[in-house]
Amino acid sequence: MGSRPLSRNLCLPLIGAFAMAASLPCAHAENLPVTVQKVEYASYAAPLELSGDIHARLNVDLSFRVSGQIVERSADVGTHVQPGDVLARLDDAEQQTNLRAARASRDAAQAMLVEAEAAYQRQRQLLDQGFTTRSRFDQAEQQWLTARNTLTSAESALENARDELSYTELRAPSAGIVTSRDIEAGQVVQAAQPAFALAEDGGRDLVLDVQETLVSHGPPGTRVTLALLSDRAVKAEGRVREVSPVVDARTGTVRVKVEIIDPPPQMTLGAVVTASVHLPGERAVVLPWSALTSDAGKPAVWQVEPDTGIVSLAPVEVLAYERERLILRSGLEEGTTVVVKGGQMLHRGQVVDILDAATQNGGQ
Repeated sequence: MGSRPLSRNLCLPLIGAFAMAASLPCAHAENLPVTVQKVEYASYAAPLELSGDIHARLNVDLSFRVSGQIVERSADVGTHVQPGDVLARLDDAEQQTNLRAARASRDAAQAMLVEAEAAYQRQRQLLDQGFTTRSRFDQAEQQWLTARNTLTSAESALENARDELSYTELRAPSAGIVTSRDIEAGQVVQAAQPAFALAEDGGRDLVLDVQETLVSHGPPGTRVTLALLSDRAVKAEGRVREVSPVVDARTGTVRVKVEIIDPPPQMTLGAVVTASVHLPGERAVVLPWSALTSDAGKPAVWQVEPDTGIVSLAPVEVLAYERERLILRSGLEEGTTVVVKGGQMLHRGQVVDILDAATQNGGQ
């Protein structure tokens, strides 16, 4: 019997507390302060920088056209040569002997032709006077024709012997720099065995190995700005000259050659150079990375209704992710107000307070 008044007394304070709590505003209904930014589309070109090394546009592999033993080597890696400079010589004793034999054969053929021609002329005069037979004249004529053909053949053999002798000297076909050497004096080499590699003077290319997915960004003719890696102040302009149609099976890259327009002296063969590709601009909006959130696992941003301050999620298409900023291709209308800071605690239908510029700067 005594416990009932006690229970009533305990319930009264609880009822009063609940009534007070009901009269207070809910914590989640409070407006959250956020920083916003107006959406402004502009032309955007993604930065693309690659590195490679400089090569000569024309590289020539040089070798002897005959076999033999090397008796002299006068060029080495790094030597700058002019057209006709002798790079190496073979022992030419065999070729000299062949040349003397060919010259002797030519001289003998000339003597035979002189004798055969004299006999032919004599038989023709006798035939006209009726003092010889037709068969003797035909025989003299045939011997003259044979001697003439023999001389032609001997002269060709002599010319070949001269060529064989000249092949014992390996000469530079054009001006350039020797980039490799595979022979040494005293070595016996075979015909067509690699001896030197020559980078010809003239055009220079920057050779890049580019990921297959990036090749579409740099078709032939694309402008490129080049800078020497060891000294970024040394710059030049270039354009994409050649894109290989084959993907390297080992690295998955495509070889791209960039023509260097008026290369400075510091950009020597083998120098490492960076290439900044000028990509065509695309309409996009740039936002701070903090503006990005997700909606069902897809990228989105919070947009604010200007009249009511109510936020909602807007799905967006991301063009590129860069350091501390986000590049959006589509999903937002021009002039839309989006949240760039403070969006972590937002939910759909939340009412926000937009911080003015002075408040934002003061908070920073």
